[in-house]
Amino acid sequence: MATPREREAADYLQKHKIPELMHNLTSMLFFHRPDRPLEFLIAQLEKLQASRAGAAETPCLFDHSNVDAVFGILDPTGQGHITLVQYKEALSTLGITGFDEFPEGAAADQVSLETFRRAAKEGLLRSSATYKSA
Repeated sequence: MATPREREAADYLQKHKIPELMHNLTSMLFFHRPDRPLEFLIAQLEKLQASRAGAAETPCLFDHSNVDAVFGILDPTGQGHITLVQYKEALSTLGITGFDEFPEGAAADQVSLETFRRAAKEGLLRSSATYKSA
């Protein structure tokens, strides 16, 4: 059973999204493996601060080429679309939540690359924005 002080600390961390921030920073550190990790982390925090002010995009581990690669795996014949089930499973696998469950093309069971890109980018940016909303 947590003490009131422990609950207060946990609430504070959750309110300010500190666990998410630490997870994202650690993931980026392991992925990039910079020679100067402290400078890298400082740069990531500065990018995050600039993104909060609207002066830059939120730092994200995945870029357009990664999203396109995921789509390409799901569309190996190059039809230019994937099924609704593939769309949902791919976004969930990327850790994206709260995405549009019935995007453009869902009725025909043909979700385009552009629709997938948009949903992935929005979701990844949302999950990478580890600062408390103003």
